[in-house]
Amino acid sequence: MKEAKSKFSYSYLLAFGFCVAPLLVGLTGCSGMPKAEAEAQNRRPGAERGPTSTPVDVAIARPGVLQEAPIYVGTTRPAVEVSLRSQAEGRLLNLNVNVGDRVGRGQQLGQLDNTLLFTLVTQAEAELATRDSEVARAKTQVSNAKARAEQARVTLKQAQTTAARREFLQKQGAISLQDAELARTEARTNEQAVLAAEEQIRTEQQAVAAARGRVAAQRAVIAELKERLSYAKLKSPIDGVVMERVSEPGNLVQPGGEVLKLGDFSQVKVVVPLSELELPNVRVGQLVQVKLDAFPNQTFSGRVARISPAADPTARQIPVEILIPNQNGQIGSGLLARVQFTQETAPKLLIPQTALQVNRGRGRGAGVQGSRGAEGQRGRGAEVQGSRGDANTQSPVPSPQSPVPSTESPNQGTIFVVMGEGREGKVAARPVVLGDRANSRVEIVSGLEAGERYVVRSGRPLKDGDAVRFSILSEGVGNPSSAAENRPNNARQRNQQ
Repeated sequence: MKEAKSKFSYSYLLAFGFCVAPLLVGLTGCSGMPKAEAEAQNRRPGAERGPTSTPVDVAIARPGVLQEAPIYVGTTRPAVEVSLRSQAEGRLLNLNVNVGDRVGRGQQLGQLDNTLLFTLVTQAEAELATRDSEVARAKTQVSNAKARAEQARVTLKQAQTTAARREFLQKQGAISLQDAELARTEARTNEQAVLAAEEQIRTEQQAVAAARGRVAAQRAVIAELKERLSYAKLKSPIDGVVMERVSEPGNLVQPGGEVLKLGDFSQVKVVVPLSELELPNVRVGQLVQVKLDAFPNQTFSGRVARISPAADPTARQIPVEILIPNQNGQIGSGLLARVQFTQETAPKLLIPQTALQVNRGRGRGAGVQGSRGAEGQRGRGAEVQGSRGDANTQSPVPSPQSPVPSTESPNQGTIFVVMGEGREGKVAARPVVLGDRANSRVEIVSGLEAGERYVVRSGRPLKDGDAVRFSILSEGVGNPSSAAENRPNNARQRNQQ
């Protein structure tokens, strides 16, 4: 009995194994099916049972700059640089300042040996005293000459009176003719004496003028020597900062020898070379933004102060000088500066080209409406559109890869504007007029207003009136500070996955 029972159990297990084995093989074959084939089956019309709304990346239309202004590199320098040089010869006795010290206009910074100059000034002053005594003597001679002239005039007057009286007496016959003539002769002699005395006065006055001239010349010599003596005191010609000590105490300094380098840092300047093609976009007084690597968290504002009239003949670049206020003195010399000229054009309404549908039959490139770009239209998007066949009664928006007849001009396109509030809504196809393009963005001249929401990318081709739901990359959804059109790298990674 036990033997028959064991045979029955063995037959039962054998039959169960034959039944289960094909089932396990079938399951194993199903699990080994390629992923692409499984996805293709999921995309079949019969298997497609997804939601009716299409996932889209949405952005808000805002004005912006189509092309950022180029950045030019330069080096900071003080607005005014002065070399303090000696105007006299002498040994440098001391320097009162060091590199980095602030100095004021007229402040004494150093001293030269002035012993020789001081001796020369003393000798010149002694010579001046001699010249002054000469002037005094000449003035005395003038006074004496005037006294003699006055005495000669009195004598002349008396002789003229005597000559007149004797002439009268001679006519009356009281005296002889000879006595009258003698009186007249004496009068003429006194007249000549007066003339000689007056001439002596003029001569003595000329001597006084000559003596005074020698005094004035000597005073000029003394003034020059004192001026040279003042050169021994090295004084700052500007308000600024000591940049370099060229000479040190103990050195013999020649006239014109450099002792210190000073800089005025109330403003700093940056000189950048511009191409002759960029020069029409720059003018004197134009605002400039400057960033310094030494202060990465600050942006400094400056102005174009000077445009050089001469260009470098080899590089054909024109130096442009920019002045930056530096009231607190934090900007030093030799710092790397990155200069960006402020654009004076008004911001334009811009959208990424991926949001644009343009007729490619006329040879104009376009952005791609879909999550995979142009390659996605050839791949998954195209398969979805083709697999639906006639089951779709409303044809979707044509793929940019498939030119279709259109009446749009090359500067026209179509975008999808999102209608509704919240995380879901409907899209409306809207024609827009296009402007300039750059950096994967295009200017919208008309057809879209700032603040409107539009579709940047969609999970599948859209048509007018389609219901959509916003993805996490949409602006204002998930991370409020992130805009969909500013995440091309994320979309590219998503497409590659």
